[in-house]
Amino acid sequence: MRILIFSTAYLPFIGGAELAVKEITDRLSPAEFSFDLITLNLDGKQKPKERIGNVNIIRLSCSKILFPFQAFMQARELHRENPYDHVWSVMASYGGFAGLLFKRHFSRVPFILTLQEGDSLSHIYKRAFFIWPFFKMIFTRADHITAISNYLANWAKRMGAKADIHVIPNGVNVNSFQLLGSSFQGREDLRKRLGLKDDDKVAITTSRLVKKNGITDLIQSLQFLPVRVKLLIIGAGELEQQLKLEARTLKLEARVKFLGHVAHEELPRYLHIADIFCRPSLSEGMGSSFVEAMAAGLPVIATPVGGIPDFLKDGETGLFCEVQNPKSIAEKVQLLLSDNNLRNRIVENASKMVQEKYEWDGIAEKMKKVFI
Repeated sequence: MRILIFSTAYLPFIGGAELAVKEITDRLSPAEFSFDLITLNLDGKQKPKERIGNVNIIRLSCSKILFPFQAFMQARELHRENPYDHVWSVMASYGGFAGLLFKRHFSRVPFILTLQEGDSLSHIYKRAFFIWPFFKMIFTRADHITAISNYLANWAKRMGAKADIHVIPNGVNVNSFQLLGSSFQGREDLRKRLGLKDDDKVAITTSRLVKKNGITDLIQSLQFLPVRVKLLIIGAGELEQQLKLEARTLKLEARVKFLGHVAHEELPRYLHIADIFCRPSLSEGMGSSFVEAMAAGLPVIATPVGGIPDFLKDGETGLFCEVQNPKSIAEKVQLLLSDNNLRNRIVENASKMVQEKYEWDGIAEKMKKVFI
């Protein structure tokens, strides 16, 4: 079965959507499935064509605005040479428009749309305002829709989707996050390298440094916590300098450490030197980082927005804090630091849930059923 994928970004640029494509395609037999993926050469430094895992990658050197048109033209040539059985668009944005163009020209080829959006719906609506009728067509013309959360599945229904909608979350490679709990010998060395003392309590967050992830609120929450509570921020983004200025202004720079981009395979090392994971998002399609933290044995604090309630049950698999409320964040951090029974119960429940529902093998099997 030949499947063509449209995705605005792909490896080596890793986000939840890109990781999902990689993990799913790696688990589907090359004897049964052949994948071509058309994406952007975002930094202009990647090879125009290469194979990673089970995917043949074609990178286009053009703007995001032109991507749907150039991706479609490239796809049209490939389809005429060797027809595809499915076209799969990852996210209802530029890749979604490319899939729509393909569907309008090759109507017999099933069009699969996967919703991975993490921005607020109001933000998406503003961006799509001037092309609204065409944007809606991405949903109404799709033959199959998968969404990483019930929140996004409900959005598809409101957009007029006629196809069956399957909720298939992003997963986690549980072993790579869990095994380090007992085998990672460099934990203390890494803590010392980062200037952490033995009695420091560490909160950690992994995210793009953009407004929707609520990192400003997280930094401000330190004002209401003991000096021994430190914050590690992993990730890069447009707000990095603004967030560093916020920490300096509040005289918290000694307690906040910006670690920048960390390779995904290195994340478990950092999660295992922390005591709590927190990301007080303003919006969230699902949030793979939360599930990864749960797999690593960290109690999670999050906001009840978007797809987060699918996996975080307050007091059972994590704790909810209020949106845009630094004092609420601090209260939840303090609760986890002072109540070991609560902490242990949350960690145990979350770990069990992740193993049962979020292993990549099971996620790939669900996606395989959509393809066939």
